[in-house]
Parts: sequence; C-alpha cells; structure tokens
Amino acid sequence: MASGRGASLDPKQVLAAEDFIVAAELDGQKGDGRIFKAASYSREEISAQFSEALQWEESIDWDPARQAVVAKKKLKLGALTLQSEALSNPDPEAIQRALIQGIQQAGLWCLPWTKKLRQWQERVVFVHRHGQVGKPWPDCSGAALLSNLKKWLAPYLTGVTGLRDVARIDLKGALFSLLSYEQHKNLDRLAPTHLTVPSGSRIPIDYGGDRPVLAVRLQEMFGLEKTPAVLGGRKPLLIHLLSPASRPVQITSDLAGFWKRGYVEVKKELKGRYPKHYWPDDPLQAQATARVRPKAKK
Repeated sequence: MASGRGASLDPKQVLAAEDFIVAAELDGQKGDGRIFKAASYSREEISAQFSEALQWEESIDWDPARQAVVAKKKLKLGALTLQSEALSNPDPEAIQRALIQGIQQAGLWCLPWTKKLRQWQERVVFVHRHGQVGKPWPDCSGAALLSNLKKWLAPYLTGVTGLRDVARIDLKGALFSLLSYEQHKNLDRLAPTHLTVPSGSRIPIDYGGDRPVLAVRLQEMFGLEKTPAVLGGRKPLLIHLLSPASRPVQITSDLAGFWKRGYVEVKKELKGRYPKHYWPDDPLQAQATARVRPKAKK
C-alpha cells in the first residue's frame, strides 16, 4: 500500500480469494487495518494499464526454507510482483555465490565430512598452529574454512544448487587442494596419524585438542623411557596411560619421570584390581605387551 500500512479483508468475503484488489475504503487505524470496500483487479488489467511501468527483475538467492538456491524472474510494478517464474539459464557464478552463502549459514559441517577428513583437518591445524620453515601452512580451522569457501570449495560446486546435493561434493579433493605437493609429503612426518608403541600396536594420535594425545594401555609402553614426539621431534605427545579397562591412570608428557616416580603407586593401586595382568618391578626392563601377560620367551 502506498501509505506503508497493511490491511486485510475478512476471510469470509469473496474478494479475499483474489490475487489483486483495489482497496477503496479502510478503517482509520494507524497500524494494520481492515478493508471495508474493494474491487477485484486482474493481472491482465494491471498489465494493460501500467504496461510502460512494468519491469522484469531477475533474482538468484539462497532460500533458507528450501535450503537451496532459487533462481526466478519476476514481473514487477514497483514493489508489487505480478508474475513469478523459474529463471532459465541462470548465471552459474551467481548460483555459486548464493550457494556459498547458504553453506555459510548452515555451517561447515553440512558438508560430507568423514572421520578421516576430520582427522586430516586437525593434523593440518596442528602443524599450522606451531609454524614450519618454508611455505606457510594454510589455516584449516573451521572458522577459516567457512570464511574462505570461495577460495577452496567453489571449483567443486559445479551442478550443486542446494544442501541436498552436497553429499556428492568431492570434499577430500577440495581440502587437499589447500596443500602444496611438499606439504602433502611432509604431513605424515610432522603429524603422523599413528604411533607404533613398544608392544607393536599402532595407536592413533588425537590432534583435536590443544596438544596431541596418545591414549595407550600402560603395559604397551614398558621399555620406552623417552616421551614420543611429533613435529620433527619438537612437540612431545601428551600420554594418557590407561588401565587394562582403558581408563586413564596417569597423564604425562614426561614418561621417564613417570617410570621413576609414579609407576610404583599406580602398580600398587592396579595390581589388586587386575591381578592377571603384568606388573613388573622394573618397567624399563620389562617386555611391553598388548596381552594380559607377555608371551614366554622360547
């Protein structure tokens, strides 16, 4: 309405079903009012009377309700939309911009992440945080990735118009494109996914926190005095030494100190609860084992 007010018809009136009406008489309320007298006004009549003022407008926007990009062209008379229809051959770049806006609204985790990709991201974030000589490592934190979608994800969005389509995105390829060839080669050396402990087991390293964590049963670390480290030996792991029931009994980044000062007390506490397990007096000379007890030597 020209006045900027809103007004409505009684839903029981016949004219309430019309797309367009001319309101001739309203109440005197300052806010939204009630229409008392009106006449129907067809789209054809409007088009004929205001033909020179009509304009087609194109819009390519993200629709939060549909969770998809909507491309339309609208026949407008000022702020009034007379006709709306799907836009044929919409601009791919405009669709991409709208889709990126939608992904940013939905959040980074609407993309097809896997456990391995999350672990890869955490390792890269760890290396970036601690800095390396040479080409800077990219910031792959969630916030950085979300704010830079156009840079790394846009080339992989061809044919995608909504969140229902994101499952087919090559997210691995998009993320891996952030690293140089040399960085890909160095990642396993600087931030390995696993560590082979004295028992022979390959234990995963968790890079999700402030410090990389190795959670391993205590008996599997017998014989190892020096705390394992990553980042070329510059960053000791935080060792979560576990009981036979896989509960943490000691958290340390000083393995040698634990064997000297902490092991005796831990042994006293756990030996009574787990008498079938191996509790040697000298853990540095003992055989590491992933079993209840180590195999007897032949």
